Amino acid sequence: MQFIFEPTASFCYKFSRYQALPEILEMSEVKGGEPFRLIDFVKQIVDKYLTSEQQGIKIKRAKSDRTESVVSDIKFYVPFIAKNTGQLVRVGGGLYRLPAPEDIDEDEVRESALEDGDTEAAEYDGWIYAFSFPILLRSNQPFPIKVGMTLDNVDARVSQQCKGSAMFDNPVILGRWPVKRVGFVEAAIHNVLRSRGKWRENIPSKEWFNTTIGEIEAIAAFISE
Repeated sequence: MQFIFEPTASFCYKFSRYQALPEILEMSEVKGGEPFRLIDFVKQIVDKYLTSEQQGIKIKRAKSDRTESVVSDIKFYVPFIAKNTGQLVRVGGGLYRLPAPEDIDEDEVRESALEDGDTEAAEYDGWIYAFSFPILLRSNQPFPIKVGMTLDNVDARVSQQCKGSAMFDNPVILGRWPVKRVGFVEAAIHNVLRSRGKWRENIPSKEWFNTTIGEIEAIAAFISE
């Protein structure tokens, strides 16, 4: 896949994810499994497709007056995408390598399967949980509550979801309920709350509802009977 050059952050991201990184992963030096300097290979790919003039064009940041060159943006995006998609493991000193079996977190794999709607994973036993933030809590009326699911540790799952976000307070776990067929139970709770007009649809996450812990518990108990 090749892209028509545009001096935009969107181009740099797409070029990094769909052109540069796939080509790097096919390099013999990478496929051998030994650590390598990722930035060197990024530069090779950039030089292959973009002229020095194109690489040097400055891109203005959307929310600031700062500018970065096209090549700098690509050098940022490739390691960022590689690490966050699990395609490469950072070993320090600018070195990366392909993931090895010992790098795989089995719990994360199972959680990902559950989130992706894997029907077999949805049959697992697990936990339904609810959390919110101190500033949102109300005692006698509905308030924004996140309703999610996990196969194992609720505290770790909530911490993972909030990690890296622009949060100004720690989440408060309001409830946790062990259930059979956790994927189906979560979907059922979400659907009931949606049907009651409780879904907060104008925010990025799909799992926030204006509800109460009592309502969530009642729905979960009814479904689990």
